Amino acid sequence: MKIAFYGSSLVSSYWNGAATYYRGILGALAKLGHEVTFYEPDVLDRQKNRDIDPPDWCRSVVYDGTEAALRRAAAEVAEADVVVKTSGVGFMDDTLLEAVFAAASPGALRIWWDVDAPATLSEIEPQPDHPIRRALQRDVDLVLTYGGGPPVTQAYERLGPAPCVPIYNAVDPATHHPVAPDPRFDADLALLANRLPDREARIDDFFLSVAERLPDRRFLLGGAGWDDKAVADNVRLLGHVPTRDHNALNCTALAVLNVNRASMAQTGWSPATRIFEAAGAGACLITDAWPGIDMFLETGKEILVARDGRDMEEILSGLTRPRAAEIGQRALSRVLAEHTYEKRALELDAVLVERLAHLRETAA
Repeated sequence: MKIAFYGSSLVSSYWNGAATYYRGILGALAKLGHEVTFYEPDVLDRQKNRDIDPPDWCRSVVYDGTEAALRRAAAEVAEADVVVKTSGVGFMDDTLLEAVFAAASPGALRIWWDVDAPATLSEIEPQPDHPIRRALQRDVDLVLTYGGGPPVTQAYERLGPAPCVPIYNAVDPATHHPVAPDPRFDADLALLANRLPDREARIDDFFLSVAERLPDRRFLLGGAGWDDKAVADNVRLLGHVPTRDHNALNCTALAVLNVNRASMAQTGWSPATRIFEAAGAGACLITDAWPGIDMFLETGKEILVARDGRDMEEILSGLTRPRAAEIGQRALSRVLAEHTYEKRALELDAVLVERLAHLRETAA
C-alpha cells in the first residue's frame, strides 16, 4: 500500500514526544512492504533540532510553515491508498485535516490517528461543530489511537461510525537497547519529560518534591522547557536529550521515572513511549499509577508503581542496585517478547487490509 502520513515530525523529537512512536510503527510497516511518505511542517524549530536524517525506508517531505505550502503537500495525497492525518501536527491542524481528506482519492482509506486522545476528546465532545467531530461523521473510515483503551475507543465510536483501534507504543530493539553506563547520566533517578501544563504539577509531586526530601540522592531531569524552573541543588537539568543519548541515560541511572500527563493517567491504558524505551534498555522503571498498567508490564516485578510523591520517596529509598537490575531485566524480556513495533505493525497491517477491503466492497 502507498501510505501518506501527515504528522508532527519524523526526523526530530524536539517538542515532539511522538517521534519514537512514528519511527517505530512506520519503519516496521515499511519492512512489511508498504510505501510510506511522511509529511511534516517546518515549525517549532524541529528542523533545527533533528535527531536523525530522513530514513531510507521512507520518503520524507518537509513543507514550509505557510498555508500555501500546506495545501501543496496535502494535494499529493491523491495517489495514496491510505491517508493518515494525526493530531498535534502543530501548524494549522484543522486546515490540514480538511485539505488532506478532501484531496484523497475516492477509494483511499482515510484515517484519523490521535496521539493524544484524552486531550482531543475533552476538546471536541462539548463542541457539536468542531472540525474533528465533523470529519469523524463524514470523512473518517478508521480511527487509530496512541493508547486509551476502552474509555477512548468507546468515546470515539459514539462520535462517528468509524471503528476505533488502539495502536500502543512499543520498542524498536534496534534503537533502544542495553548499552554501557555513561558517567554523564550517573544518578539515582532520571526523568525525561517536556514541561507541559497538565503534567508539571505531577512532576513537582513525583519527582521534584522527592528530590527535596532526599538531598543525598542525585536526580536528572531532561526535556524542553525546564530552564527557568526552580529545583533543588541535587537536581541537574539536562535540557532536550536527543534520541541517541536515551540508551545511555536509561542504562546508567539507578531507576527511570515515567510521569503521565493528568488526562492520560486518568484515562488509563496509555503507556508512554518512555516506558518502552527504558524497558528496551533494561532500565528499572517507576511509573505513576494509571489503569491498565498490567496489560503491558507486571507491577512489582517488571515495573514499580507510585501513587504519589510519598510512594516515590519510599520506593527510591529502599531500591537497591541488585533489585533494580532484576526488575529491568524482567521488563526487557517482556517487551521483547510482546511489545515490539514489529508486532504492532503486524496488528496494524491486518486492520488496514481488513478496512480497505471493507471500504472497497461497500463502494462496489
